[in-house]
Amino acid sequence: MTIATRVDEWGAHPDHFWLRGRDPEQPVRFDEGTGTWHVYGYDECVEVLSDTKAFSADITRALPELATPEFDDGNLLRMDPPDHGKLRKLVSSAFTPRVVADLEPRIRDITHELLDAVEGKDRFELVTDLAYPLPVIVIAELLGVPASDRDLFRGWVDGLFENRPGVSVHQTREEVEELMGSGLDSVRQMWDYLAEHAAERRRRPRQDLLTKLVNAEVDGQRLSETQVVNFANLLLLAGHITTTLLLGNTVLCLDAHPDQAARLREDPSLLPSAIEETLRFLSPFPWSGRVATEEVELGGCRIGRDQLLMVMQGAANRDGRRFADPHAFDVARDPNPHLGFGRGIHFCLGAPLARLEARVALGILRDRLPDLRTDPDDPATFMATTDMAGVKVLPVLTR
Repeated sequence: MTIATRVDEWGAHPDHFWLRGRDPEQPVRFDEGTGTWHVYGYDECVEVLSDTKAFSADITRALPELATPEFDDGNLLRMDPPDHGKLRKLVSSAFTPRVVADLEPRIRDITHELLDAVEGKDRFELVTDLAYPLPVIVIAELLGVPASDRDLFRGWVDGLFENRPGVSVHQTREEVEELMGSGLDSVRQMWDYLAEHAAERRRRPRQDLLTKLVNAEVDGQRLSETQVVNFANLLLLAGHITTTLLLGNTVLCLDAHPDQAARLREDPSLLPSAIEETLRFLSPFPWSGRVATEEVELGGCRIGRDQLLMVMQGAANRDGRRFADPHAFDVARDPNPHLGFGRGIHFCLGAPLARLEARVALGILRDRLPDLRTDPDDPATFMATTDMAGVKVLPVLTR
């Protein structure tokens, strides 16, 4: 049974139609219900993500109701050049290939420690016991916050994305705040937590990323407290959510496609390729928002200035114009220019770290638990949000 036939059982969001093996009727269309343009085509998505002059990442230009100044200042996801480049440069040195490669021994140690804790068990829950704690421990140690607080982080993340509304230009600020009530509470709690740690770094600097942010300067000026905390908040969230979903999604995809799992067992060197195929086939972050800064033509459609576009990378990764047999999961797919990590200046900063964590953890998981498989009597549960695609709960059997 393929993933396309089981996504409803797992609770995948109904808007993620590509997971069900369906194609869009056209690469770009206007959605009357939300008042937004939906961009599904691969080439069209690449154009939007790459052209920062015609398409702004600051979606509050079209949706001022979403603006929260206390949480937006320093948020890379909503910044355009030149400010985006200046701020991103501050932490790019923490994610260079060499720095990331040096983390491999620590990633291996953490993976083994987590698997030691489930040694001898007939079953365990993959997300809680491995896919979530591994990247959280790594990013927490990089930032310099206690990894032992990871249960707090998970509660905040769950609150942030629970009941998160879909994007619509028709919603009032009051409606948005009501729908995002628990999410805003979670953001405030995370903000206060990180602000306390940032203040402590000012008093007692350490050799960690948070200290670097506190002491960093842009154009001769140090970052404000708001910028430091919002930037750290983004790193803590983005530094683990992608890897958590990637690990669970890869295990799920291989389990649902036993022929591909067999190919990987016969040729373990295909593991990096299998990870890339998971990023294409079951993209953790399936869309990005952009706003047209001028009237522009895209996919045969005229898009007006300040209109909102939903760039559907998840659908673009199934575009038959770019990928052969796009709804097939192929661990040896080559080439595979997927958009799972985005494209352009907003390409995922932590992509090298996520790839390394996935390669190391999945390799160790395969070696230590070769009979690992999903539990047919206890199916996976997907994230119940349009913002993410993938497993939230994944019970597995070990023998």
